[in-house]
Order: sequence, then structure tokens, then C-alpha cells
Amino acid sequence: MADIEVSVRDLVDRDRDCTEKALAQMDLRRKINLLIGEWKAAGGGDVLPNVRDRVRLRPGKSSDHPLRVIARR
Repeated sequence: MADIEVSVRDLVDRDRDCTEKALAQMDLRRKINLLIGEWKAAGGGDVLPNVRDRVRLRPGKSSDHPLRVIARR
């Protein structure tokens, strides 16, 4: 969905027709709303995470990767 949002913004910024992409974006939002409605009807009552919550829940970068050393000449 984020890809479609970016493409719609890009088309709008370039003053191009974004009808097809915008309709696809609205269709995806409609499907997500239906899924959330079904989830709630099935007893789902938890608060769904927003973007800020999801970023906070991501694991931090690990230092398992060795540092890349660039040799000077």
C-alpha cells in the first residue's frame, strides 16, 4: 500500500493523471477496513499498533556485522 501511496504522490507532484492508482489505493484501504471489521467481529479488541508503535517495537540494529575498514594509501 505504501508503494501505491508514493506513486500517487509522484503523479500528483508531476501534474499527471493518478486516477487509476488512486482508485487502487482506495480499494486497498477498503479491504483493510473490511479485514479490521471482521477481526473486531471475531472478538478482536486489542488496540492495533500505529506506525510509531511499530517502529518502537522493531529490534535495534545489532553489532554482529564486522566494521568495514578502508585502507589508506
